[in-house]
Amino acid sequence: MCGIAGIFDLRGTRELPRELVGRMNDAQFHRGPDEGGLHFEPGVALAHRRLSIIDLATGQQPLFNADGSVGVVFNGEIYNYRELAAELEALGHVFRTRSDTEVIVHAWAAWGEACVKRFRGMFAFALHDRARATLFLARDRLGVKPLYYAELADGTLAFGSELKALMCHPGLDRRIDPCAVEEYFALGYVAEPRTIFLGARKLGPGETLCARRGQALPEPRAYWDVRFAVDGPAPSLEDASAELLERLRESVRLRMISEVPLGAFLSGGVDSSAVVATMAGLSDEPVNTCSIAFDDPQFDEAAFARQVAGRYRTRHHVETVKSDDFDLIDHLAALYDEPYADSSAIPTWRVCQLARKHVTVALSGDGGDESFGGYRRYRLHLMEERLRGALPLGLRRPLFGLLGRVYPKADWAPRVLRGKTTFQALARDSVQAYCHSVSLLREEQRRALFSPALRASLGGYRALEVFRRHAARADTDDALALVQYLDLKTYLVGDINTKVDRASMAHSLEVREPLMDHPLVEWLAGLPRELKVRGGEGKVLLKRAFEPMLPHEVLYRPKMGFAVPLARWFRGPLRQRVRDAVLGETLAATGWFDARQLRHLVEAHQSGARDYSAPLWSLLMFEAFLRNAGAASGALPARAALGEVA
Repeated sequence: MCGIAGIFDLRGTRELPRELVGRMNDAQFHRGPDEGGLHFEPGVALAHRRLSIIDLATGQQPLFNADGSVGVVFNGEIYNYRELAAELEALGHVFRTRSDTEVIVHAWAAWGEACVKRFRGMFAFALHDRARATLFLARDRLGVKPLYYAELADGTLAFGSELKALMCHPGLDRRIDPCAVEEYFALGYVAEPRTIFLGARKLGPGETLCARRGQALPEPRAYWDVRFAVDGPAPSLEDASAELLERLRESVRLRMISEVPLGAFLSGGVDSSAVVATMAGLSDEPVNTCSIAFDDPQFDEAAFARQVAGRYRTRHHVETVKSDDFDLIDHLAALYDEPYADSSAIPTWRVCQLARKHVTVALSGDGGDESFGGYRRYRLHLMEERLRGALPLGLRRPLFGLLGRVYPKADWAPRVLRGKTTFQALARDSVQAYCHSVSLLREEQRRALFSPALRASLGGYRALEVFRRHAARADTDDALALVQYLDLKTYLVGDINTKVDRASMAHSLEVREPLMDHPLVEWLAGLPRELKVRGGEGKVLLKRAFEPMLPHEVLYRPKMGFAVPLARWFRGPLRQRVRDAVLGETLAATGWFDARQLRHLVEAHQSGARDYSAPLWSLLMFEAFLRNAGAASGALPARAALGEVA
């Protein structure tokens, strides 16, 4: 795993600032502490930080073709590089290294922009072709690896693996995007293609951007999408289980290719346990497994992880995280560069820290919930869809809208028993209801939180539009398929992949995700709903396939999640920290928030009247972001730093 950065002159062949590009590269040192590489020529600068995994001796970057006219900087892994190298050699290409990076420059020569369709893996890369005066940026299909870019006022295009690389550039427009603020407080992250800054963008998953000197920068182009449709007769559960095991073995086998120590995360959940069981069947040596235990039994899954580790005789490493492990708050703000509100970033950071003590590469179970139908919210959504289907929207909206307004809240109850939440969902269409259900702060809460100035800057924009945009391309009438598609495009990319990439790279650890192998994702998308969710059970296929290989209580216990005790923290050890952050000068100076609502959130939560832990954590992390961004720029972002909606 690595970090990439660089600058491309869109207007000519000016000499680019070496010191600046060096600083951009050094800002990502943690992503690749083994080696650093810089390349300069008129009109282009390429930079790379390397974490050596494959071809340790000759895989340095930037890497060039034989005549030096095509160069690439690459972050990730192309798992089918050996097959592609053999195919390219048959076409006459001569390889000088054994690295997957070199496959990219030869694939570009053979297939041009379509080369990305041949790559199986996780990747973000920038390729410069001198003869074509072209810079080609690409990101993998599921958005495992990040890529940021900015078209600057001086006519250059800057890019980097993390936003902090672009923040080194004095030409970056660092005004806060009000739409990004809306998305953050709705979703807990800023959704692709936005960033928190008006001047920077994220390349979306499965997209490329081809910049040509002397031409206007085009919009990114999608080269892949997943289609949720059942074509032909559906397989039986038994046949599908057998095929799943074969497909997963292939995916895991490809991700076990490494010249450095390799292991796996083992949470005790179904997904990571299935990956470890598969690894054990493919390895002659005991698998290295890493788990985090919690000293609060309410959040601890360590006993289930120990069962799986014992069954497969893994080299199991466990560390206990204290339930008051909140020292990372400011560190996380700097790590993520833009506001990010998933509190499970704390234990994820800790498990990556543990894993790096023993391995350089770790396999994870991320992506399983989205493809196998594992989230509890999917089952609740299907239940609500049956109710929505019984009455037309024209009747549901006024009836359930009224009930949703007058019914009292019951935060303490399971969601299915929270009448207010259910009534609100039934008053909406399917996409609006799902956006409502996954939002950290619901639309009415955001309206109450935002000041008139911020609401005016939004110009009517709502985070719902992120979901509407993706739903328009989903091409499915199935209720489960629709929300799976939405999660693959939003939550998986913006939350899960972002969390794991930054936490792992902070420790120079490469994480590989076998359940995000795109042929596997495509195959699962083509299976009927009944093989994913049946009655009150999710992940039907995955659980059936692994019944002979995993303990029953691991497969069929309630899903726990990687959570931390926010509600207790904010009433106890972080009581004053929350008050200082939410009611302090940093948020007040922006003019973006309603002071009375901020005080209500703090007082109602700390008195025990309401559980506002999610909005308070969002505000805490936003305040930490503002302080970090202010320190990086030398000035606190304030009223004047808020941009206008384009």
